[in-house]
Amino acid sequence: MNAASPRLPFALKLVVSAFLAIMVPVYYHDYGPTNFLYFCDVALLLSFIALWTEKALPASMAAVGILVPQVLWCADFLGELFNVHLVGLTGYMFDENRSLFLRGLSFFHGWLPFLLIFLVKRLGYDRRALLAWTALGWSLCLVAYFFMPAAGTVLSDPKIPVNINYVFGFDDAHPQTWLPAPLYLMAWMAGLLLLFYVPSHLVLRRLFGNPATRTQVVSQPADDTVILAIGGRVAR
Repeated sequence: MNAASPRLPFALKLVVSAFLAIMVPVYYHDYGPTNFLYFCDVALLLSFIALWTEKALPASMAAVGILVPQVLWCADFLGELFNVHLVGLTGYMFDENRSLFLRGLSFFHGWLPFLLIFLVKRLGYDRRALLAWTALGWSLCLVAYFFMPAAGTVLSDPKIPVNINYVFGFDDAHPQTWLPAPLYLMAWMAGLLLLFYVPSHLVLRRLFGNPATRTQVVSQPADDTVILAIGGRVAR
């Protein structure tokens, strides 16, 4: 059997790797290590893993987790450009206290969904992604809720993230008050599963299937023995 050729362009691997080589240290310096608990940053790192391993599961997990939120991010950004406030996901993109370079790096939110669709199309969709991402996403929510700064926390550096993954509400300046905090957290985690993850899973499964079930054409040695079943008997 001949070795399978790479399914992903080497140039794409280099471009994404170069971007991460710049983004990761810059984000670490400006936002701190807790910024990498955001769903989108985790999804970007999973995309990097999928690129180099050419495994479907990391790409599938990232696609299940952030395709819908990233569409909302893009819509919110376009709304802010035209002074239409939607959900406030991209307010930081218009914060003049952050450099244009730092804000420019965040445009990965715009191209990441297209990268993920490309990866899943090439590698296939792994149905285990729904369970795997849900476990990961919920774990990130619990870490953010119990160990990270809540909404409204005043930090010495305003760029350090608070209310990571919106576990305290959609306003970073004030925690939500319409539900007790633990109940809101449970509702938020359930909402992520039912409104974001499951619909994405169903669409991706329908469009791209399971890589394990795809037929792969491989070359066979010319001298392979052909076994024929004739009349219930085996002839070689």
